[in-house]
Amino acid sequence: MFDTITSWLAIPLGYVMEFCHSIFSNYGLAIIFFTLITKIFLLPVGIWVHKNAIKIVKIQPAINRLKAKFYGDKERIGEEQNAMFKKQKYNPFASLIPLVLQIILLLGVVAVIYHPFTYIFKTPEPVINDINSTAALVEQIDLESNSVEIDAMHAIKSNPEAEEFMLLCTDKDAAVAFDQALYFDLKFLGLDLSATPSQVMGDELIYVLSPVIAGFSSWLLCFIQNKINVLQAEQGKGNKYGTMAFSVGLSLYLGFFVPAGIALYWVASNLFAILQLLLLNAIIPPKKYVDYEELEASRKELAAIEALDTKSKNGFFKKDENSKREKADYKRFFSIVNKKLVIYSEKSGFYKYFENVINELLKNTSLTIHYVTNDPKDAIFKKAEENDRIRAYYIGPKKIITFMMKMDADIVLMTTPDLEKYYIKRSYVRKDVEYIYTFHGPTSTTMCVREGAYDHFDTIFCVGPHQVDEIRATEKLYNLPEKTLVPVGFGLIDNLCKMYDEMEKVEKDKKQILLAPSWQEDNILEYCLDELMEGLLHKGNKVILRPHPEFIKRFPAKMDAIIKKYEGCDGDDFVIEMDFSSNRTIWESDLLITDWSGIAYEFSYATKKPSMFINTPMKVLNPNYDKIPFVPTEISWKDQVGISIDTDKLSTVPDVVATLLSNPEKYEKQITEALNRNIYNVGESGLAGAKYIYNRILEKQNKKKSK
Repeated sequence: MFDTITSWLAIPLGYVMEFCHSIFSNYGLAIIFFTLITKIFLLPVGIWVHKNAIKIVKIQPAINRLKAKFYGDKERIGEEQNAMFKKQKYNPFASLIPLVLQIILLLGVVAVIYHPFTYIFKTPEPVINDINSTAALVEQIDLESNSVEIDAMHAIKSNPEAEEFMLLCTDKDAAVAFDQALYFDLKFLGLDLSATPSQVMGDELIYVLSPVIAGFSSWLLCFIQNKINVLQAEQGKGNKYGTMAFSVGLSLYLGFFVPAGIALYWVASNLFAILQLLLLNAIIPPKKYVDYEELEASRKELAAIEALDTKSKNGFFKKDENSKREKADYKRFFSIVNKKLVIYSEKSGFYKYFENVINELLKNTSLTIHYVTNDPKDAIFKKAEENDRIRAYYIGPKKIITFMMKMDADIVLMTTPDLEKYYIKRSYVRKDVEYIYTFHGPTSTTMCVREGAYDHFDTIFCVGPHQVDEIRATEKLYNLPEKTLVPVGFGLIDNLCKMYDEMEKVEKDKKQILLAPSWQEDNILEYCLDELMEGLLHKGNKVILRPHPEFIKRFPAKMDAIIKKYEGCDGDDFVIEMDFSSNRTIWESDLLITDWSGIAYEFSYATKKPSMFINTPMKVLNPNYDKIPFVPTEISWKDQVGISIDTDKLSTVPDVVATLLSNPEKYEKQITEALNRNIYNVGESGLAGAKYIYNRILEKQNKKKSK
């Protein structure tokens, strides 16, 4: 069957090869021209494949985000991806067509070159058998070999007694075929294209060029494809170099173990493929259709989730570390039925956002709290040992993906935004789970979070009226269903206010200024530290520079340069504080200076002392934040708790500092009013949140009983 198919393919190719040879009278040029004709004939297929490749790369950002959104759910990803392919009319198998055609053509070319009498000269089969038998007598060639015809042709051309060779043939028509073979030029650039390098390299080293050139042409094609082929350029290194290794290996094989004519065809095919790719990129440029910035952004989003396989969001937990513990906790969690409340936390430091609600629930109800954390060293495990109504579970960042999909609780309280948008999904098991979001900070819901960060929550524990207004406006703008917005407040500020009120106050000889920048791009340390320090140092105050821990961790070289630059200033008037074990210097300070850090509101609301803001470039995660008709509190609150200064007005810093420090009573009153105006339930946020959760659980229980 296979021989029949090859024969059908070789017959028309033989006519094409004969035509090419009739033009050039040179076998090598005929093979090159033959290759060009096949490339032109298949150009429409190449154009279709090129357009198809552009389609998949064009929609790749959507596919990456699809994989991120449904990460871990292969079946759902497959369904959504197939629907996307159908809509875009993309054929995922199109990229295989050139390879399949190349192999089919190669088989045909091999047949033509191995059987010149059959497909080029159209010699009758009895005559071919006679010539082959004669060649076997003269040169002792193997009649069972697939290369018997080309070996016979080589024997005719290399036999010095050509006439005697002819006389040995018994078929009277052999003379025609004999003359065709004798005068058919097999030489090209000094190489006999009928010779197989592995058989003749021992006598003629020049034939080593055949595998070398074939391998190089294949490497060159793969190299260029990896650079400029719209689809191949986006593949991973494994695919790129795997394909390259296979192609070069195949080329070396062709170069060594088949006649040089086949290797020449392969080299020509590779070079013409490069020219075709350049031509198609010029006529149909991928950059015209593909948003590469969007592609890179989506790739980073997906990579961030995939990175959870080996490390957590805030640390560097080795893969499979604590795996037995995780497995046991996973099993223990799902062995419990009728769970009422589950709290999910990414790391130990997030407990402070749930603390007040937990304390009120433990104090006033009999609820058992199931607390799930990605951090194996979370402090919640110690608290769980002290209180049997707290059940703590370690589920790592990778396992949490499927864990959350199987969630079976009445309520899930979490402080992780972007539910459903990335790796944290709503439960596939229970559609009635109520997801409640509680905030990291008291500021706006628009500017410093990704667009749609809260869209898939059922309930939001709002810090203040500004968040209610912004969320309702967002729902109206994007036609979203209304969420339950609960006026709760902010437990962290409650605790800071209480801590500061109870803290022993110490009289100081000098006013203390705390410089506490954020670690975001273009923070004070990177953007304007020198200009700012000119207005702070040697003005009769004590200045404490307290860099953000993340800045120290991420940019140690920059931090070392800052320390070295200001080491001569270090003393009674200036200190760089690198020990974060205590926050006492924060609360003892009389003025805080920052850029866009939320620490300003924690400081000012707790101490009732002012903050000064340096307006470095804004951190904006949602480029469409201005569609909501409210000024983000990151901007509007600044003048309520202090004064903000643009970076081109840093020369006014000494005067602004003097104004802020000389009016403590004014700012105490102003900040107290702002706190009560901007924050719900000051001092009682935990009770407000706990009441809502407990009442909702009772409602759900009563609803189940009534069914």
